Amino acid sequence: MPGFRAVMASATLRVMSKADVFTNRLRKNAKHWDKWARRQDLTCYRLFDRDLPDFPLAIDRYEEHVHLQEFATRWEAEDDEYSVWRELCFQVVGDVLDIPQERIHFKQRQRQRGLSQYEKSDQGGEDFVVQEQGLRFWVNLDNYLDTGLFLDHRNTRRRVRDCADGKRFLNLFAYTGSFSVYAATGGASSSVTVDMSNTYQEWTQRNFILNDINLEAHRLVRADVFQYLTDAFWRKEQYDLIVMDPPSFSNSKKMQGVLDVQRDHVALITGCLRLLAPGGELYFSNNRRGFKLDEAALPGCTIKDISRQTVPEDFSNKQIHQCWIIGAGE
Repeated sequence: MPGFRAVMASATLRVMSKADVFTNRLRKNAKHWDKWARRQDLTCYRLFDRDLPDFPLAIDRYEEHVHLQEFATRWEAEDDEYSVWRELCFQVVGDVLDIPQERIHFKQRQRQRGLSQYEKSDQGGEDFVVQEQGLRFWVNLDNYLDTGLFLDHRNTRRRVRDCADGKRFLNLFAYTGSFSVYAATGGASSSVTVDMSNTYQEWTQRNFILNDINLEAHRLVRADVFQYLTDAFWRKEQYDLIVMDPPSFSNSKKMQGVLDVQRDHVALITGCLRLLAPGGELYFSNNRRGFKLDEAALPGCTIKDISRQTVPEDFSNKQIHQCWIIGAGE
């Protein structure tokens, strides 16, 4: 049996043989996307999107920090080789991007189950502020699987801001309220931001304060979305613009039941359409793999798939989400 040192030496050689390819690709990407981001007024963007089979990584820059995510794939390695590989990833990312190791925030992403994307981790991360298209947001790269700002919906947020002037806006499954920030700063006359989580509603409030948003005109409501849609209909509320970006699946104890976006999307969309004012629009999005919008169950609606326009340039994975604009029709 080979000794420990021999095993580790062999693992190191196998990994190091791939290092140059990874280094060169990341360096080339960084040169391109750093220039692009400055032109776009961004400090948060993707530099590497699982570009190489042996490096199933998403590498995102958040100001002077890096969010390094490893995705579960068919790529596998023995424990000794994996340890060397992971250390190499940290070393290359730090060297190429000139980022100290303590500012590289590493996560392993499995396929989402239940509330995994929202569960708090054991890491004691630090909140800090980033800038996106002239707006500011609090993020945390350690405490949760997600960071507080979904970078893949950057274009969608800009579209919402561009069409929000003078409109009554509703944000459902709002997470940390970034769509509401964009709508409010785009001139929305009022907004309601709905989420079940006290944690994320407090986060949204901090984002509002950070961007000098009027907390009286732009309200936060802690509620189950299904219940909110029912109650709002009976209250005869109307909105000109609605954004709904539900999770793929949720079994939160705070909900009345289990949410499955494929099964439940028609009921959710129908509930939104009942609240739309004449000429109003619903932006509906989700990131479930293989999701199919049941257009036949939405007769009389106007439906436009805008996914190609909403996935940003810096994302190689063009299937990271799907997005539609839906209207109630005539």
